[in-house]
Amino acid sequence: QVQLVESGGGLVQAGGSLRLSCAASGSIFSANAMGWYRQAPGKQRDLVAAISSGGSTTYADSVKGRFTISRDNAKNTVYLQMDNLKSEDTAVYYCAAGFQVLPTKPRDYVYWGEGTQVTVSS
Repeated sequence: QVQLVESGGGLVQAGGSLRLSCAASGSIFSANAMGWYRQAPGKQRDLVAAISSGGSTTYADSVKGRFTISRDNAKNTVYLQMDNLKSEDTAVYYCAAGFQVLPTKPRDYVYWGEGTQVTVSS
């Protein structure tokens, strides 16, 4: 069993930065691929970025060059550095853990956090 707790969300002006953290409990963190998803009101939950246990990454086109996903296996934590934020980045951001190498679909993730709100004002 893996439990995920996100933190770091908040209100920021357009062009600003935030760093989200996701702390995982459980001894299998290092073997899991980790992903960040987001969901805006009335919209589906979309992949933002994912990182494999070996450090390979993938990003949504909308965040490439602005967001960076990373992980610290010693701390059982995955991060999402978000720079040059835009109003369209406003959403609830969820951390997820999966067993595939680099999953990109929500159904491929087994564990989910409760989410953290990110609001970008223009």
